[in-house]
Formats: sequence, structure tokens, C-alpha cells
Amino acid sequence: MIIRRAKINDVPAMLDIYNEAILNLTATFDLEEQTLEQREQWFYKYNEQYPLMVAVINGEITGYCGISPYNAKEAYATTVEISIYLSDKYRGQGIGQALMKDMITRAKELEYHTIIAGITEGNDGSVHLHEKFGFEFAGKLKEVGFKFGKWQNVLYLQLLLNN
Repeated sequence: MIIRRAKINDVPAMLDIYNEAILNLTATFDLEEQTLEQREQWFYKYNEQYPLMVAVINGEITGYCGISPYNAKEAYATTVEISIYLSDKYRGQGIGQALMKDMITRAKELEYHTIIAGITEGNDGSVHLHEKFGFEFAGKLKEVGFKFGKWQNVLYLQLLLNN
């Protein structure tokens, strides 16, 4: 497996991964599949300060991970939010762990202080992945999203990087 910076030509594969999550998972609260144009606009929000990485096996994008600003207000400048999405064909094979390890290292190098993860309650695999890397439960927002015919709660986990 190779983990590298995402490139614009990776966007179609990342779009497939994301759209599968929209249709089948509560990992995202988007309700309708995104277009390539929408995902290209999303791609350009990432940069040196907010990296977007892909995991590649035998030339295939198997997952991706990015950090983005947690909040636009100045005092939050050293806090980022993490997102990880994996291809349904590759879940449970350690790709999420490899992406998480890489991104935490990058966040430390970029001198971030805190990483926040918002995880829909019931996504136990994601909760366990984050806890494995030291994320701790920070709170729960009840019934903040409505997907698949029911209200969804969101758990917030936090990792202090101790730079």
C-alpha cells in the first residue's frame, strides 16, 4: 500500500467511494450523490496546510483521508477536523489505520493542537479506529441529522496532539 497526496485525477475514484457512502452509510449526511464537478470543487479546498491523502493498492484508490478547518474563527486556527472514507471493497484491511497514522503525523508536523472527529453514532468501526489512536469521547449531539428514515446522533471525539 502506498499513501500519497491526492491528485486531481484521483477525484473520480474518490467520488465513487464517497457516493457509495452517501447511498449506504451514515458516515456522511449528504443525501444525494455528488457530481464530478462538485467533488472537484471540494478537492481544491485542500492544500499544504490542509492535506488530502489517498491510499493506493495496485494502482487502485482504496480510501482517502483529509483534515480541514474545524471552524473559521481565528481562535480555532490550530484545531482541525479529520475525515476518512474507505472503498467498500477494502474496509477492515488496515487501510483506515494507515491513513490515520499518516494524517496524525502530518497534523503534528503542521503544528496543529487538536483533531476533532464527528462520527455518527452506530459507526462502531470508526469509533474504534479513532480510539485506537488516542481519540477520546468529547460529546454527543442528539438527533442532528435525518438519514435513512431516522434521526441520527453524532459523537465527537478529540485527539490532543501535545505539540
